[in-house]
Amino acid sequence: MNTDMSRRQFVGLAGSFATVLGLGLVGCGGGAAKGSAAGSAAAKDVKGAAESKKLVVGFDKSYPPYGFVGDDGEYTGFDLDLAKAVADKQGWEVKYEAIDWDAKDTLLNSGAINCIWNGFTMEGREDDYTFSEPYMLNEQVLVVKKDAGIKSWDDLAGKTVITQTDSAAQDVLEGDQKDLAATFATLDTIGEYNTAFMQLESGAVDAVACDLSIAQYQLAAKPDAYTQLDEPLSSEHYAVGFKKGDTKSADAVTESLKALYEDGTVEDLCDKYASYGLSFDNWVLK
Repeated sequence: MNTDMSRRQFVGLAGSFATVLGLGLVGCGGGAAKGSAAGSAAAKDVKGAAESKKLVVGFDKSYPPYGFVGDDGEYTGFDLDLAKAVADKQGWEVKYEAIDWDAKDTLLNSGAINCIWNGFTMEGREDDYTFSEPYMLNEQVLVVKKDAGIKSWDDLAGKTVITQTDSAAQDVLEGDQKDLAATFATLDTIGEYNTAFMQLESGAVDAVACDLSIAQYQLAAKPDAYTQLDEPLSSEHYAVGFKKGDTKSADAVTESLKALYEDGTVEDLCDKYASYGLSFDNWVLK
């Protein structure tokens, strides 16, 4: 990740928190309180991308190569470029909203964003969102320091592992792999992965549980510092998440993603971000 991003991160986070605070004040007010008739009516009036002709993308700006701040201080990333290409296909406007990941559901349900497009794992979330068809294969993996002598899951017994709050890795370690997590000294969570890897590099933690794409990015940036354990925690897929019931937008995005695969745009974008560890071989929507 580029080191010039701190100012942009602060501004983005401040905007996200201000949005969430504003939503909280509405929820605490008289007429538009959560669960009231006015609040329900407002939620129903929120227009999806297909209806509004505007794709408002909620993303984590600290999630390279899918969404991050580039060397020029502008938002960039594979998913953001892909969203722009889809919007162009559909004749929609596109807007990027860097969000606090914990607030994504509040922002989606309020209409502040109308999709979550950010290396977003669909497995286990199908009841909460309407998804496009999956477009990218992903895994949850464990990354350790290269010189730490950690070669397998067994070596993590009594060690400290960290992951992003509300991430797929956290879900896996608190679900299907809870027995493994029980062997750790602690399973810590943090707001974003850049800081998690800083802690790994400093020795404050022993391993980071994360998406394969994040691991590939970190290993590409510092091949002598980190290594990935061979056995993945889980395999899954990325898809674009919409508010529950917004099938029209989800179907339109799926249609455009297939067309972008056919015309070579997807492969070109994968090549653009190959140095970040992204591979065209993991694309699954054809």
